[in-house]
Amino acid sequence: MRKLAFLAPVGAVLALAAGPAFADPASINVTLGPDLQDKVDELGERDVREQADRLAEIVRRTLARSGGLDGARIDLVLTDLKPNRPTFQQVAERPGLDAHRSLSIGGAAIEGSITTADGQVLPVSYDWYSNNLAEVRGFSTWQDADRAYQRLASRLAEGRYVSR
Repeated sequence: MRKLAFLAPVGAVLALAAGPAFADPASINVTLGPDLQDKVDELGERDVREQADRLAEIVRRTLARSGGLDGARIDLVLTDLKPNRPTFQQVAERPGLDAHRSLSIGGAAIEGSITTADGQVLPVSYDWYSNNLAEVRGFSTWQDADRAYQRLASRLAEGRYVSR
């Protein structure tokens, strides 16, 4: 009987910590813009597809944590990608590139729209690139693109959709 007495309060705390159970999460769709589609052969199809999936995942996670834009449809267009290090495709095409020591300014540009649960359509526009090599931190090929995705996701959660 003591076990049941202990489990009841724990269950209540877990139910409250889970947040609203009936929230309808935002649906997120990421496509590639025409300029980026032209660069797919240069960057590598696998890398570009993974980045589109990564953008959707970061936005989904951030909005789920914040509870922002519940019931909205978010259509994002990845318009530009710049890696900090050579992609597999770039290294394969140019053997002189060093996948570990070659470093460049990276980032991403994203546009799109948000259709809120009440039908309002809001534009989305965000880009972020490191300004110089001294700003490049980390060892990931897509470090600055990831930073752009995280910053966009935070802005969406805060209700700031366009930066210019």
